[in-house]
Amino acid sequence: MANISHPPVQDDIQKAKELNSDEEAKYRAFVRERALHDEVSLLNDARASGISYVFIGQLKQKFGELPEWAEVRLKEASLKQLEHWAMQILTVESLEEALRLPEHE
Repeated sequence: MANISHPPVQDDIQKAKELNSDEEAKYRAFVRERALHDEVSLLNDARASGISYVFIGQLKQKFGELPEWAEVRLKEASLKQLEHWAMQILTVESLEEALRLPEHE
């Protein structure tokens, strides 16, 4: 990079070096990144909880109280799996069919 002669690029490289050496700036960037990560995690958890809550209600409405195996399967399910099951709730005819795992799992 030493052979870059364009002044704006040289200025940006110098600023990046200064920021990289500033421990407080690194810490603030780390804290910001961590806060954004935590926020996304909380939003994903809330979404999963909402989908799970509604889906469990639909299952109970359609099939009655859930047996233990169904509750375990629901607790272990990923958000993607819950979404998939919830989209099929209107067409399934049994609890086993509603909570069927894909063949590749």
